[in-house]
Amino acid sequence: MSVFASFSLRVFALSLGIVALIGCARIAKPDLERLYASATDSPGQPPVVIIPGLMGTRLEDAEGREVWIGSLQRALWSRYDDLALQIDAETLSPDPGGIRPTTITDRFAGRDFYASIIRTLEQAGGYRRAEPGQAPEGTRNYYVFTYDWRQDNVETVRALDQFIEQIRGDHGGEVPVDIIAHSMGGLITRYYLRYGPIDVTRDNQFPVNYHGEERVRRVVLLGTPNLGSVESLKAFIAGRQLGLRRVPPEVLVTFPSFYQLFPHPINDWLLNAEGEPLDLDPFDLETWQRFQWSIFDPEVRERIRARYEDPAAAEARLALLERWFHKYLERGRRFVWSLTLEMDRAPWSLVVFGGDCKLTPARLVVHETAVGSGLYLHPEAIGSGRPGVDYSQLMLEPGDGTVTKASLLARNVLDPLVPRHPWSFFPLDYPLLLCAEHSALTGNLFFQDNLLHFLLHRE
Repeated sequence: MSVFASFSLRVFALSLGIVALIGCARIAKPDLERLYASATDSPGQPPVVIIPGLMGTRLEDAEGREVWIGSLQRALWSRYDDLALQIDAETLSPDPGGIRPTTITDRFAGRDFYASIIRTLEQAGGYRRAEPGQAPEGTRNYYVFTYDWRQDNVETVRALDQFIEQIRGDHGGEVPVDIIAHSMGGLITRYYLRYGPIDVTRDNQFPVNYHGEERVRRVVLLGTPNLGSVESLKAFIAGRQLGLRRVPPEVLVTFPSFYQLFPHPINDWLLNAEGEPLDLDPFDLETWQRFQWSIFDPEVRERIRARYEDPAAAEARLALLERWFHKYLERGRRFVWSLTLEMDRAPWSLVVFGGDCKLTPARLVVHETAVGSGLYLHPEAIGSGRPGVDYSQLMLEPGDGTVTKASLLARNVLDPLVPRHPWSFFPLDYPLLLCAEHSALTGNLFFQDNLLHFLLHRE
């Protein structure tokens, strides 16, 4: 998640800048319409479901006002405090407060997000946009699944299951679908394939029922953090830069989905000042308390207290957030483990696309002393550090700026010669690597060409 897995909007500032033209050489581009012209007339193509990533669906409030993304002015200046989910103090259940998903974020501030996928399917693939519950027109249809990306991904899977069952019913009931999933949408898809609408995060058993068998034919994962993303941790600790402001941790921690984007515990995600991995679990509450991160940070706690005139009410809010944090930290742990345990078969075809040309956060560094600890989110923040320790090499890995190549491939190490971790089962047909940032993956021509080939080719 853009873990911000899934869907990065750091392009706001770039959208206001001046684009420099570097050279004028013409780059050869594939003629997608000619390449797939005959395929557009072929009957029997399964319907396609597009699943956007984190923050890839627009949200509106009960009065019909768009609260995400909103206007360009809001995107530049808002801290988005009004997006915080309300918390039921008795059940610790989230309440969206009247906010609901509307449409996919196709374009914003002059930047193309999901419009390029839609354009590729329509113009070169011969697909037509359809809505669940309507009789499908023509021989080829695609659907867009939108959802409240703040909510627990298991709840989103339940909505996806209903969405797909309606589509299958519209097509006669027996047809499977193809899925194109970006960023966090890929995690939602992988859970759906294994478990369907069953919540297996209530305990540590994770019984696979192969719900996607016969329901899904082919799956495309684009920029999916299959072993999590350090970016989600950074957001919980320091807030997330959007436009010219930061969404603070006290807002982000109310989103259950963000916990499910944390790095898988098999990753070496935290180093000491000597560059040595620390054997700590990102899903262990004691880790957050020990280093005073997120809602345990004294500065964050003071900001929360400042919102209440009654000190007792402020302390009650902090206590509620701590209970909430503990609950969804545990659900996040079970969610990431549920996706990597071994299956005895994978009855669907799966390909992975993602970037490997941009250095991407892979680890954090913490320096503990007798008087406290310091956390470093970027190598340049460390300064001289320990002699002989290359912090940039340790903290950054090739990726798309948000998701590392290793996480994309569900590997806990970058080196392809190192065997896959036994607790990271990830049956894919093949990966295809691109030179594009996380939020620009959908517009990559190499992706678009190979996407159509994968969807349309006959066995």
